Amino acid sequence: MAFACALAGQTAYAAPQVLRVGIMAGEDEDVWPVVAANAARDGLELKLVTFSDYNAPNEALAEHELDANAFQHTPFLDAQNKAKGYGIVSVGHTYVAPIGLYSTRWKSVADLPDKAVIGVPNDPTNEGRALLLLQKLGLIKLAADAGNTPTALDITENPHNISIRELDAGVVGRALTDLDGAVINTDWAKKVGVDIEKTRIAQETADNNPYICIIAVNAADKSAPWVAKLVHAYQQPNVRQALDKAFHGAVLPSWP
Repeated sequence: MAFACALAGQTAYAAPQVLRVGIMAGEDEDVWPVVAANAARDGLELKLVTFSDYNAPNEALAEHELDANAFQHTPFLDAQNKAKGYGIVSVGHTYVAPIGLYSTRWKSVADLPDKAVIGVPNDPTNEGRALLLLQKLGLIKLAADAGNTPTALDITENPHNISIRELDAGVVGRALTDLDGAVINTDWAKKVGVDIEKTRIAQETADNNPYICIIAVNAADKSAPWVAKLVHAYQQPNVRQALDKAFHGAVLPSWP
C-alpha cells in the first residue's frame, strides 16, 4: 500500500514526442543539432534524416516517412506541389541564402562588357531567380507576366546583347572561370570552392525576398501542437549563431 501511495504522489514521466525531420547534407547538419537541443526542452525528440537530392525530402514527407522537412524556399515548394500533387505547406521561416552574381574577370556589374556570357542554373526555379537578379541589376528586362519562374525566352530587352548560358546548378559554379559571370546558388558556390567574398559582384537583398527557406509539413499537420514547438526551437538566438558559424555569414536568418 505504501508503495502504491508513493507512486501516486509522483509526477508521471512523459516520453518525448519523436519527429522525423528531413534536411540536406552539409552545413544544415551542423545547425540542426542545436535546433534538436532546443526542441528537447519542449518535449520533442528530433530524428534528423539527411538527403543529397532536392526532390527526395518532399516525396518522403508526402509519403509520411517524415513529419517535417527544412531545405527549400516557397517557389520550389509551390512548383513541387503543382507538379507532384503534394499537399505540403510552409509553417515557418529559417534563412535566406541570397543568390549572387560572381565573376573572376570583372570587378563590378558596370565592368561587364557587351556580349558578356553569363551562366545561370538551368532548373526552373533557380533560373528564374537568376534572371530576376539580372533584371534588377539592369542587364536585361523580362516579360511582365513571367512571374517568379521566367526563362531566357521571357527576355524582352537585352541592350548589352548578353548571352545566357544555362547549366546544371552543380556545374555553373565550376564553369565560372570560363564565363564573364555566373549566377550561383550560395550552397553550390561553397561546395565548388568559389571565393564568395572576392568574386561576388552582386547579390539579392533579403528584404521581401520570396526565396526565404522554410520549415514544411503536410497540410493535415499544420495545426498540430508540435509544429509551433518545432518552429520555436528553430527561431532562437543560438540557432542564429549556429547559422553564422556553419555558413560563414553566407546566409541570413529570416525571422524577427
